[in-house]
Amino acid sequence: MVVVDNRNELREFLTTRRARITPQQAGVQTYGGRRRVQGLRREEVARLAGVSVEYYTRLERGNAAGASGSVLDALGRALQLDEAERAHLIALARASETTSRARRRPAQQRVRPGLQQLLDAMHDLPAFVQDGRLDILAANPLARALYADLFDDPRRTPNHARYTFLDPRVGDFYPDWTRAAADTVALLRAEAGRNPGDRVLNELIGELSTRSEQFSALWATHNVRWHTTGTKQFHHRIAGDLSLAYEGMELAGDPGQILVTFTAEPGSTSHQALQFLASWAASHAGIASLPTVSEHPSP
Repeated sequence: MVVVDNRNELREFLTTRRARITPQQAGVQTYGGRRRVQGLRREEVARLAGVSVEYYTRLERGNAAGASGSVLDALGRALQLDEAERAHLIALARASETTSRARRRPAQQRVRPGLQQLLDAMHDLPAFVQDGRLDILAANPLARALYADLFDDPRRTPNHARYTFLDPRVGDFYPDWTRAAADTVALLRAEAGRNPGDRVLNELIGELSTRSEQFSALWATHNVRWHTTGTKQFHHRIAGDLSLAYEGMELAGDPGQILVTFTAEPGSTSHQALQFLASWAASHAGIASLPTVSEHPSP
């Protein structure tokens, strides 16, 4: 299991954000000569944020005790953080205020029956509920058909991160695996900032770090993002190529749970492929996994 050091997380996040901004991007005037650091210097960030160099240095060493919201906001502006990064900075700062935090194993989240009924009523679009660790807590039949390989091991909870980095079939399913992998790690980074004491999450991070060099490299970037809206590309063994728009919605009545839905542009080839997959899934209910390419049914 990876034990997350909250102060070290804050230090590395600030360091990586500072390194990615050039003086030109920040509007900082330079006077020639070779710069020994990548990106901005500490004193330049401090000046942009309106704090002393000593104070910023203390923050970058992981000591955020007493840091006000206004200071963190100013730091976010100086480092040109987006909304997800600002929230991550605040979470890391608050977590670093204590030197230790009890590791907890949260109770397993469950989906309310009414929410499962809502999923099942969405016949024409894939929909599922996941938590911050990217465990899929519930899904409708079309989502199970779309992510069939993810659901083919009934012995453990389906998890997007394990599938993305440990399943050898994933490279065929995601045409742009590099993007999918980066997004997956960025989502886990954001969750680790929100819940640094989540023992199950830390066990997952440790497992992936040990078994996947790609995961370890991406984890070291400290990038974070939110899963709200966008487009995903799939290559499905039954339905072929699909380009689907997704929406991720936090469930106000179920903290920590996110409803994810996929839709296709009406009349598009992706829409037709999704309709075919829905028809196939309905006629093959109960089949645990998809057939191989040679076993594809005819339309």
